Amino acid sequence: MFLLFALNQQNGLSTNVLTSVSNKGAVLALVAMGQTSVILTGGFDLSAGMILTMASCLASVTVNGSPSQIALGTIAVFASGLAAGSINATIVVLGRIQPIIATLATGAIYFGIALLLRPTPGGEVSEDLSNALTYDLGGVPTTFLLVLGILIFIWWPFRNSVLGRSCYAIGSAENAAYMSGLAIGRSRFAAYALSGLLAAAGGLLLSLISLSGEASASQGGFYTLNSIAAVAIGGTSLFGGSGGMIGSIFGALVLRTISDLLFAFNAPALWQPLFQGFILLGAVCLGAIRVLRRKNQMDVFQ
Repeated sequence: MFLLFALNQQNGLSTNVLTSVSNKGAVLALVAMGQTSVILTGGFDLSAGMILTMASCLASVTVNGSPSQIALGTIAVFASGLAAGSINATIVVLGRIQPIIATLATGAIYFGIALLLRPTPGGEVSEDLSNALTYDLGGVPTTFLLVLGILIFIWWPFRNSVLGRSCYAIGSAENAAYMSGLAIGRSRFAAYALSGLLAAAGGLLLSLISLSGEASASQGGFYTLNSIAAVAIGGTSLFGGSGGMIGSIFGALVLRTISDLLFAFNAPALWQPLFQGFILLGAVCLGAIRVLRRKNQMDVFQ
């Protein structure tokens, strides 16, 4: 599929083409990586796209000026995502509210904050930081290196930590995880906080690519739905307990490549959500088949 896209480009797989593809794919990949941590626990973060939008609008206000101001603005963006994820976690863990309902409600709040920050599209983002993070380094797209760094320094340690392993256990069998004495509350909290942090990273990257911010409800919905689709395409079970961020990155690249192919071949705009709907439906069906098969195997031994 990517080869078909490359063949349709006049310059083939040039550095500019690879950088453009990497930039667009990296934004979705970051949100999908965060979404993965929540889905592994058996939940969904429907506020992820709105956190991205809020972070992008905040970046268009704060990430400019002197180097120290840019640094403080960047920290503020990450802090906003971490705070949003922590709020989601608090409501889900302490409030014992279903994740879909909780994150749908908080997503509306985060979108309201985005509107307050950026009533109309615009803003100013540091061009120096944009050039550093959205071009290439020795022919390798910088955003690819950024995603790779997150995998190595954030996902890998988290996955192999007690909290990370507990997330898998919770998604597989929460009652068994509880009886085993695992820290279910802390693990869920960490998963939602990580989702908010990575969604904010995606929002910052989006603002660096566009050099502006926009409080767009459709943008938030797009990244929320596509992050779930990317997770499903990447092989993570939507019922929780199995999968990982590496697959979600490939899922994000597949979705962005499909989008670029549809655009390149002048396909109707309706086709993209149609593909996404079929992909999600197929992933849910495959996950349900695996769950039913596992249940039938358990029934045999009872």
